[in-house]
Amino acid sequence: MKAHDDLYIDGAWRPATGRDVIEVVNPADEQVIGRVPAGDAQDVDAAVRAARAALPGWAATPPAERAARLAALRDALAARSDEFTETITAELGAPPDFARAVQAGLPVVVAGSYADLAATHSFEEKVGNSTVLHEPVGVVAAITPWNYPLHQIVAKVAPALAAGCAVVLKPAENTPLTAQLFAEAVHEAGVPAGVFNLVTGLGPVAGQALAEHPGVDLVSFTGSTAVGRRIGAAAGAGVKRVALELGGKSANVILPSADLAKAVNVGVANVMANSGQTCSAWTRMLVHRDQYDEAVTLAAAAAAKYGDRIGPVVSERQRDRVRGYIEKGVAEGARLVAGGPESPREQGYFVSPTVFADVTPDMTVAQEEIFGPVLCVLPYDDEDDALRIADGTVYGLAGAVWAGDEEEAAAFARRMRTGQVDINGGRFNPLAPFGGYKQSGVGRELGAYGLAEYLQTKSLQF
Repeated sequence: MKAHDDLYIDGAWRPATGRDVIEVVNPADEQVIGRVPAGDAQDVDAAVRAARAALPGWAATPPAERAARLAALRDALAARSDEFTETITAELGAPPDFARAVQAGLPVVVAGSYADLAATHSFEEKVGNSTVLHEPVGVVAAITPWNYPLHQIVAKVAPALAAGCAVVLKPAENTPLTAQLFAEAVHEAGVPAGVFNLVTGLGPVAGQALAEHPGVDLVSFTGSTAVGRRIGAAAGAGVKRVALELGGKSANVILPSADLAKAVNVGVANVMANSGQTCSAWTRMLVHRDQYDEAVTLAAAAAAKYGDRIGPVVSERQRDRVRGYIEKGVAEGARLVAGGPESPREQGYFVSPTVFADVTPDMTVAQEEIFGPVLCVLPYDDEDDALRIADGTVYGLAGAVWAGDEEEAAAFARRMRTGQVDINGGRFNPLAPFGGYKQSGVGRELGAYGLAEYLQTKSLQF
């Protein structure tokens, strides 16, 4: 794992225009593990110009050849699995097993899915006397978060390349080493110069410059709703398309007929995965009032098992933010049944797995995204009450429903205003659309639905 001192622009590593750097810190031991350039507006401009120059040739490349480059990228990612695992463990703090299976493993599957789609998708169709063309939207600014650094990069870059777009990537400043490794894989895969470009830098500088740049046609951003609003405003000034995957406060609804122990244990595991740093995590557990006390006891016992199994949160700032929410929950009257604001270790940005009981829907911890290993357990009286609570935030990204019968669970899930719902612990599907309702975002990622975000239509009348 070695940090590049340069930016990847127009098929080569080249120095940034300024001398500012970003220090990358291992959140487990608080040690600096690398330094990368802090690119500025001039670097962004150079990257966008390279992308615009490369766009016509890549857009005209036959889909089968684009598919071949994506297949090569998939293979390059798989070959570097150990490097990605080591790097993500170091700069994010993810436990090695989780880093290997999910953080490094899932992107290989997603890249492969877009290699297949590029080869099989119909980029033309007949509609009456018209031929409708599905063409690349143009130059894409991909601004990605730190919580799943490789997956979020691949979920944007792979469909953009499959569509025939050129890309400028600005990764999160906490996890830029993963992005540099990805750029090496793109280069190995034979993607033409300028089609993919990497500018590491700070969001308010490089990210803002990308969103505002007149040479960018679409901004794809994953991160907080607050930053998403700013990205949307900046892109809107230039009438750019945006794809925004933002925050969540997802509800895990356990109906009375469900296997309560299983639903609670899986629900706690969902929240603790990646140290709670998952936008779609089921951070609100909704349980019928008659089963509430039992569920709280089960949740507290389950959370206690994760004390030494989860990694740190990504930064000191994030740790302090999560602690602040825990303290806010206590101040507003929620009851701690596991964890708390005290750090479980003397070194590193660790947060104790935390469970709140006696939470009311209007409390801050039940309304705002905490982005840490914190679960709120809320009671409900009947299904209408459960639905009101589940839909009672500004978010609508994900959720879960448990019942003794799948159809009963599915009937409730159909009523929820959220982008994806897992029924009785249904497995994640990388081909299904991912994205949310309300302030959880605009657009969808993954599968054919993700590819569509990077295409625009033209009709030819005969």
